[in-house]
Amino acid sequence: MIYIVEDDAAIRELEQYALQSSGYEVTSFESSELFWQAMHAAEPELVILDVMMPGMDGFELCLRLKENMKTSHIFIILLTARTGDENELAGYQSGADCYLTKPFNMDILKNRIQHL
Repeated sequence: MIYIVEDDAAIRELEQYALQSSGYEVTSFESSELFWQAMHAAEPELVILDVMMPGMDGFELCLRLKENMKTSHIFIILLTARTGDENELAGYQSGADCYLTKPFNMDILKNRIQHL
């Protein structure tokens, strides 16, 4: 199971459609609040996070997942419009397993998922 947390509906739907078309089971959320509610019911193998979201941003969400013993093993891909070395470093410091910038190539995202 893959969870996508992305506040932009068009990007969220594109990611979900492309991954489901490749055979992945995907659930997407428009906010970190909805994501946390779902985490109580079922734990994903992978979370794809946007960084710039209202409320809890992707860096903080990633850090919380990685600091929790129950969820620290979950692979996390940060998929964001925030470019630059300082942002990428912040992503890895928050615990991300992969940092990709938008615009992105769906084939690259799928390739990263296959190698996790």
